[in-house]
Amino acid sequence: MNRKGKPAEEAAQDYRVECIEFSEVRAACLSHLGPPENLGSSIQKFIAWRKANGLTPDVSRTFNLLYGNPEVTPPQDFRLDLCAQIQAPVQKNDCGVIEICIPAGRCAVLRYVGADEFIDMPIGYLYQNWLRGSGESLRDFPLFFERVHFYPNVPDYEMITDIYLPLL
Repeated sequence: MNRKGKPAEEAAQDYRVECIEFSEVRAACLSHLGPPENLGSSIQKFIAWRKANGLTPDVSRTFNLLYGNPEVTPPQDFRLDLCAQIQAPVQKNDCGVIEICIPAGRCAVLRYVGADEFIDMPIGYLYQNWLRGSGESLRDFPLFFERVHFYPNVPDYEMITDIYLPLL
């Protein structure tokens, strides 16, 4: 459901895309590589690392980098990076969390309100509708999300996710 209570599949006309200048973000990153159904264990590991390092979502922005479409990517090749904005360097750790940079640059951004179950719809809209008609070209960086409000702090149908499509 979107903020107007319509199912996500009916809300395509509500999608608003803006082109913005995204500012660089230093981030702690845990890469999940493997079947999407195993993502939960990577998320739990990252949550534990964040808590131990004082980087809970109320003090640190949350990002995900998506390296392919989970519907067509072979499960063993699926990759999603779990990220939290940092101010200090990431210390060596046993969790596999490293420091990365989400680079500055132009991005198309679409705000999606709803459950991850339907997030493929606004992503599809960005690629299949907006990008084709925009005259824009993609930059060599994956699509990424900023999790503005998410479960368990809000019900899944009220989650707010900004979807960024890096542009040249």
